[in-house]
Amino acid sequence: MREALRLAARGKGRVEPNPMVGAAIVKNGKVITRGWHRRYGASHAEVEALKRAGKRAKGATLFVTLEPCAHWGKTPPCADAVLRAGVSRVVIAARDPNGLARGGVEALRRASTKVSVGILEKEARALNASFYTFHMMKRPFVSLKFAASLDGKLGTRTGESKWLTSEAARRYARRLRGEHTAVLVGVETVLADDPRLTSRTYGLREPLRIVLDSRLRIPLKAHILNERLRKSFMRNPGILIATTSRASARKRKALEARGVHTLVCGKTRVSISQLLRELYKMNIQSVLVEGGGSVLGSFLDAGVADKVYAFYGSLLIGGTDAPSIGGRGMRSLVDALRLRAFTIKRFGDSVLILGSR
Repeated sequence: MREALRLAARGKGRVEPNPMVGAAIVKNGKVITRGWHRRYGASHAEVEALKRAGKRAKGATLFVTLEPCAHWGKTPPCADAVLRAGVSRVVIAARDPNGLARGGVEALRRASTKVSVGILEKEARALNASFYTFHMMKRPFVSLKFAASLDGKLGTRTGESKWLTSEAARRYARRLRGEHTAVLVGVETVLADDPRLTSRTYGLREPLRIVLDSRLRIPLKAHILNERLRKSFMRNPGILIATTSRASARKRKALEARGVHTLVCGKTRVSISQLLRELYKMNIQSVLVEGGGSVLGSFLDAGVADKVYAFYGSLLIGGTDAPSIGGRGMRSLVDALRLRAFTIKRFGDSVLILGSR
């Protein structure tokens, strides 16, 4: 199962909104074939492994990180393929949280196939945390990402923030964009830094780019509205601007004429909960929130942060006017978001503290 989990991880940034899945077929104590879900729309992991095994699959044991699907989607039901192959036993790490696809366990057991469920389940669910959050909580998985000085400042008092961390750390951060369905910033970040918000990582898709802009102050000449991706990158990502009912109707028309989708989520301020509900309807499974400070704070205040990528450069900025994470903040330490099972990565003179709820 650990081998199957390792294989599943190869699909990161390529299979969403499907889950990452890996499979291994074992016979006479040896792994005879392997498979993983390589990209959205391609064969699922167990089907890929079964095709490679051919007749050798009969009487074998299939290890798979997620319950074989029991419905017709982009591909036929995997449970049917397992039965046709004559596999004698199926070992599953975790059940599928998607009610539409769930049911493979029951289909296999009805056909008298031996089924075991729950082997390395915690690891399997962690691998597909965004998939489970999306289907069980009915909202996108939310990652907060920020770069700061050692004293927690997101920039200087004059707004300078390029660059707080090393080039290696920034490359890693760009890759994170390609591993999420969408990337989100506030309009202040657009006005200050004029970012492109693209992944620019070969092999990974480009995310939907979202800007929170209550009054539609985004300039029509902003890079995010005019980016043309090189052919080596995957398709040009869409752009969504979350705004309010007080925004200029004329500016909305000008933006929509450029192919930008605008979404009203509140009267005077963008409602985070309403935005997440709308993104769920759009099948946006995960969102990487990059800032600025007030936007990061608004997601913390809403209690919807699932994962945190905190990059720190080896410098001190100081000053009460230098920006940091905003929002209302917590009244008590009991209410604070506490990271669990966190890890630390080093990128030259920068470090990343990575943790989840």
